[in-house]
Amino acid sequence: MSTPTPGGRARQQLMPEIPKGEIVSTYDRYEDAKHAVDVLARASFPVQQISIVGNDVRSVERVTGRLTYGRIALMGALSGAYLGLFLGLLLFIFQPDNAAILGVFAAAVVIGAGFGMLFGVLSYALNRNRRDFSSVMQMVATRYDLVTEPELVHQARQILTASV
Repeated sequence: MSTPTPGGRARQQLMPEIPKGEIVSTYDRYEDAKHAVDVLARASFPVQQISIVGNDVRSVERVTGRLTYGRIALMGALSGAYLGLFLGLLLFIFQPDNAAILGVFAAAVVIGAGFGMLFGVLSYALNRNRRDFSSVMQMVATRYDLVTEPELVHQARQILTASV
């Protein structure tokens, strides 16, 4: 939804809102809803009028593994090495004619990896009994509805029915 401004241009709403309209079709998986929108797009349907609405949203935390000192040290070393790589690149940018820049660059990566490993292991040791696993959090809906303007529902359903 947009709000007209004095200059005649439309301004986007600052707060998100649930799309208004009628349900064209309902899917159990997001991939199926996305595929339906692709079918409508290929049929020259005005897809800017379609919304995919997820219903009954739930938080799902998938456990990816156990945390050990070795794994924490490796993750800390990698993140520290990235920081060292960034600092080494900054040094290279500001002193490109330095003859020993490769040594400085390598030292920045190694020192960054060392500090990352140290801080990772120390923080894990301090929080040891609180969380001994790694996980990934995601929001998942149990149902996905395609919603569009009431005057376009019949056309969208015809296109989707013909594609099956």
